[in-house]
Amino acid sequence: MEILRVEDLTKIYGKDSTQVVALDHVSISVEKGEFVAIVGASGSGKSTLLHLLGGVDRPTSGKVFIDGKDIYDFDDDKLAIFRRRQVGLIYQFYNLIPILNVEENIELPLSLDNREVKPEKLEALLKLLGLQERRNHLPNELSGGQQQRTSIGRALITNPTIILADEPTGNLDSKASDEIVNLLRRSNREYGQTIIMITHDMEIAKYADRILKIEDGKIVGE
Repeated sequence: MEILRVEDLTKIYGKDSTQVVALDHVSISVEKGEFVAIVGASGSGKSTLLHLLGGVDRPTSGKVFIDGKDIYDFDDDKLAIFRRRQVGLIYQFYNLIPILNVEENIELPLSLDNREVKPEKLEALLKLLGLQERRNHLPNELSGGQQQRTSIGRALITNPTIILADEPTGNLDSKASDEIVNLLRRSNREYGQTIIMITHDMEIAKYADRILKIEDGKIVGE
């Protein structure tokens, strides 16, 4: 079943002589439960694409359908709610709240939505993440890999329709990188989680079911 459809997505920054076409009529489709990697060099448009897929930015033109809903039909408030409930975002630099411990950072999307955290769900997630012994630690008491695992937990806690990972291993050493990608793969395999990951590293991309290559704002190969 198709969970994501992108139609002629275009993003242009600036005007006239300063105009930059960051995305140029991109169209892709992703099935529910797929793990897709989007590979490209710096400046290729991959981060812009991911931000548009997640409703973080609005396109110049084109459409993004997630679970059959055109997300850019929503106003800003409804889009923010949709993003919080249906899209799990994982960033290269973790974006954890420094005064919150591991549990509290993971629970944050539900807390912001005034939704109850199910203890059994949290326990299962901490076990999956290997963070049961770190649950009360603050971010500055964690390794880079542990911080990224916490951010993955924060993305998974809402049972999102789709997870978008922006260079999730870009700030980690090779051992921690392998752990993170294996964790993403496991959440994909065991929980059927749909994942789109952008990376510049082809070795990391090989963990995915499908690899799309982006250059100069266009999908140029699969």
